[in-house]
Amino acid sequence: MRVGISTFGCEHGKSGLGTYLYSVIQHLTSNDKYNFVLFGNETDRFTYFNDNHLEYISVNSLDNIILDRFFHKFSINKFYKKNNFDMVIYAGGPRFLPDSITLPSIVIVNEVVSASIKNNRIFLGEKKIKKLLNSCVAVIASSEYIKKDLVKIGVNSSLIKVIYSGINQAIFFPADLEHIENDSQIVNIKPFAIKKKYIVYGSKMQNNQKKHLELIKAFNSFKKRTGSSLRLVIAGAEGPYSDEVHKAAYISEYSSDIFITGYFSPENFSKLYRNAEACIFPAINEGVALPVLEAMASGIPVACSSSGALPEITGNLACYFDSSKVEDISAAIDKVVNDKDWREKVIKSGIEWTKNFTWEKTVENIFKLLDELNTEEESLN
Repeated sequence: MRVGISTFGCEHGKSGLGTYLYSVIQHLTSNDKYNFVLFGNETDRFTYFNDNHLEYISVNSLDNIILDRFFHKFSINKFYKKNNFDMVIYAGGPRFLPDSITLPSIVIVNEVVSASIKNNRIFLGEKKIKKLLNSCVAVIASSEYIKKDLVKIGVNSSLIKVIYSGINQAIFFPADLEHIENDSQIVNIKPFAIKKKYIVYGSKMQNNQKKHLELIKAFNSFKKRTGSSLRLVIAGAEGPYSDEVHKAAYISEYSSDIFITGYFSPENFSKLYRNAEACIFPAINEGVALPVLEAMASGIPVACSSSGALPEITGNLACYFDSSKVEDISAAIDKVVNDKDWREKVIKSGIEWTKNFTWEKTVENIFKLLDELNTEEESLN
């Protein structure tokens, strides 16, 4: 079976979707049953380079969202036929689905679709998405929370398979396993030198649901109440909400203690986490939230929103707060930084919990799903 894997919608690896696709293909090997072929813009040929030597087919050399949508609307099914695909996997979720599903298709959903539709982050309307997803042979949801959301918008629950994402345990691990000096008060992560002690929030500045502004206000409150020298590091790609976040940091009374870094590679993020006091994750409606797992695996405590998939993903090993209440976030910062007994307990338990999430297990479950679908098809024939 020749299985095409679309790289469209994965933001050239600089997003959760991109990390998902890159991590999966590092463990995905073609075999006698499945021949996997990546396809997308030419710019992604080396973004998703892998040691498994999976074939890559370039659709075009133009990285333009309008032209990409045009291609999916009018030409993609001809492309499938030309390249003899038997099945297609859409790693970027429902953002770049064709207007009609002509091949057995699997869509990987790493977001809360209803929220994305509401915030105009998906080009197709709810009725169209519902129709297309129900035309697929399977939908992979990265959490039970995402599955419930899909069912809510009308996707057949029997089509939805929950397969959790993994984290790279070779990158994200506690500092005491690293043979480096950890006593320095400066963390050198080129091109930055970040002064300890600090808390970190890693998320793209995409929209107000990421709650960057509430976090900055809570940090201001914490600093004023405690007189702490703690710093706040906001790490993540720039986005539509960047100006608002930069402005809030600039006008803060504690602006000198707020550090906005921009995009961080996973390798650099691991060092940023290991040297942090805690991860604070106020985003709401998160469907996957891998950053909190990566923080836990790095041996630091997590405080996060009580909404979305976060309690599910963290295994109730975080300090939860209401992201709409600044003082609730401020109190959580105080707890994760200063409650030594609680920190010791959740750090140890968190490291063990994250061992359940590996990319090897994710890929193993994807193969199981493919085998199940093949068995069903053979029984029908």
